[in-house]
Amino acid sequence: MHTLRAATVQLVSHTDPAVNRESVKRLVAEAAAAGADWVLLPEYWPIMGQRDTDKLALAEPFGNGPLQEMMAALAAEHGIVLFGGSIPLAGATPDKILNSLLVYGRDGRCLSRYDKTHLFGFTGLGESYREADTIEAGNRIPPAGEADGWRYAQGICYDLRFPEFFRAQQPFDVLLLPAAFTYTTGLAHWQMLLQARAVENQCYVIASGQGGTHANGRRTFGHSMIIDPWGEILACLPEGEGVVTAELKPERLRTVRSKLPALQHRLF
Repeated sequence: MHTLRAATVQLVSHTDPAVNRESVKRLVAEAAAAGADWVLLPEYWPIMGQRDTDKLALAEPFGNGPLQEMMAALAAEHGIVLFGGSIPLAGATPDKILNSLLVYGRDGRCLSRYDKTHLFGFTGLGESYREADTIEAGNRIPPAGEADGWRYAQGICYDLRFPEFFRAQQPFDVLLLPAAFTYTTGLAHWQMLLQARAVENQCYVIASGQGGTHANGRRTFGHSMIIDPWGEILACLPEGEGVVTAELKPERLRTVRSKLPALQHRLF
């Protein structure tokens, strides 16, 4: 395990998928030019539709489709590990999709797949969201993946609120979380939840968000960030499109875990 430079990409995804694809290509190239080894995209990067059902038209079968081909090509072109935020994959029925995080290695090969398990629902302050209307829930906890000698855990957005979900993926060194937190819930809870997951798992956290007011009127919280195993924020982009990077250092991981060996003290 050696020091890595990680990058988190923040978008304000459009209702037009072509606009979003060009933004992703540009920002991934920017991250790679900054020396990033790993790049994380946000949830729903291909589209933030006028209607929740708009994403159904983009659903692809796993292993085949333009969104997957694009991410594989970007990983290979830039020689990075690309954590592909989330894209719509075909579900069991045509009226729902799977909200899926695919990870691509430096050769463009798909290393892992995770289908979002916890589906967001919120009503209040003039907002209402019910992901279960258009998304089929995943049915498994992903095993920890590995790239460049680092073990990674995965979650998508609302998963962040369920600490036992990540405990079940132990052992891991880095937690990757693409998201599209609403402004309301993000302002209240985003940072504290991310720092809690970093501290309790003594791991780095890389979180990528949607960050601004979208063409459909929805406002997302942004604040894409990278956090170290002690809970310190190493980099943060509050709002708007862009990239931030930080180094993941194995010695920092070892120091935190040796001085306070909480992971070894777990009983349950």
